[in-house]
Amino acid sequence: MKYIAEVDGLEFPVEIIDECHVRFGEEVLEVDLSAVSGEPLYSLVVNHESFEGYVYPDEEHWQVHLQGQFYQVRVEDEREKRLRLADKGVERPDAEFVLKAPMPGLVVAVPVSEGQQVEKGQTLLVLESMKMQNELRAPHAGTVARLRVKAGESVQQKQILLNVAAVSQSTASS
Repeated sequence: MKYIAEVDGLEFPVEIIDECHVRFGEEVLEVDLSAVSGEPLYSLVVNHESFEGYVYPDEEHWQVHLQGQFYQVRVEDEREKRLRLADKGVERPDAEFVLKAPMPGLVVAVPVSEGQQVEKGQTLLVLESMKMQNELRAPHAGTVARLRVKAGESVQQKQILLNVAAVSQSTASS
């Protein structure tokens, strides 16, 4: 079955060949994906290389935290994509991004402030969970619109941490 995977706004063709093989673009990968004991934690083995990631469903995306990076992922077949675009029109480039805690933990640092301009990939928050510090990064450039937590606070899974408004074409300087 063929799908389109959208990862942080970039599209990739994906074809599930069988239980253990996936075509990602032009490359065929050997894969094994399994949930870890009822948690939102998954074990992923790609071509004999092991990864662990947290995956949370959101209203329109999957929130994926993998190797210290946070990604928004949407997977749909071509028909679903056409229907979504026809129903909603093209997504607004000025949409606000809501950063939610991918796992319960302790906010170690918030190196940004409200009103601050941030670049794609910039660290927005450091969250400690299961004795590991995870840097949650901006999926696109924008302005920190609202901080909802501060360093030292404990947070629950899916708790809103902050909002980032996308950069508009007439961005005001800070």
